[in-house]
Amino acid sequence: MAAEDREPLVEIRHDVPASARVYGWALGSKDNYQVDRDFALKTAPAFPEAIDIARQNRLFLYRAVRYLATQAGIRQFLDMGCGLPTDDNVHQVAQKFAPDARVVYVDVDPIVLAHGRALLAGNGSTIVINADFRDVDAVLDHPDLRRLINFDEPLAVLFLSVGHHLVDADDPRGLVNGLMGRSASGSHLAFSQIVCSDPDRATDLDARMKVAGIPWQNRTREEVDALLLDGLDPVEPGLVNLADWRPDPDQPPLAPVPDELVQFVGASRIARDMCEYGGVLRKP
Repeated sequence: MAAEDREPLVEIRHDVPASARVYGWALGSKDNYQVDRDFALKTAPAFPEAIDIARQNRLFLYRAVRYLATQAGIRQFLDMGCGLPTDDNVHQVAQKFAPDARVVYVDVDPIVLAHGRALLAGNGSTIVINADFRDVDAVLDHPDLRRLINFDEPLAVLFLSVGHHLVDADDPRGLVNGLMGRSASGSHLAFSQIVCSDPDRATDLDARMKVAGIPWQNRTREEVDALLLDGLDPVEPGLVNLADWRPDPDQPPLAPVPDELVQFVGASRIARDMCEYGGVLRKP
């Protein structure tokens, strides 16, 4: 019996928003519920730049994975908190440029698991496992991960737009160090999270997410730097607003923004105190 067949069925909640579904809606995904759309529409007037930020993060995913596959020579990827599949997922980008690339997706959301496995049917070099990415041992000891990932070879660990879901009680520094500490020299970390330099707006956003049941902690750029710049070397241009990380106007475009959210597109050019911040780092 496959490991995925042994995992217990988990109820999919339709009455509370899920961050993966809200994020996916901003990317043009249709895999969401009314509660997710209502939450996004209620939050967007106070944080209109969030729509741009979500899409900038997804565009960064393409550029980062392309870099890792073509320039860093990475052939195995571990995507932590992967979210719902849309276009140009990690395995599609990696295997486009390196057909022998192996990808493990990790997410605790049961709807992500269901959609991911449907997408990956017949792809023996890519798998999605049901685990909480905050539990490093559960992730790294999962038999399906062990089947695809060789920790004696360089690995790319992706924490894309999930850093803000790690509160201090989760020990994000220990989580990152634990994963990278067990990875070979030459491994890379791609990391991003929403940052806000306005304390009032940051507190407001944290509170809204808490009420919705979504773990969330804003950080400043300096606080993210402190989490990551400990034994890892940033790849040029370093840790930046993701819109400024090796921008490429010719990369494949995203799906159109849903009509209800079009009014918020472009707000990130006006409100500059919030952005998706991160980059790619290498383990010497």
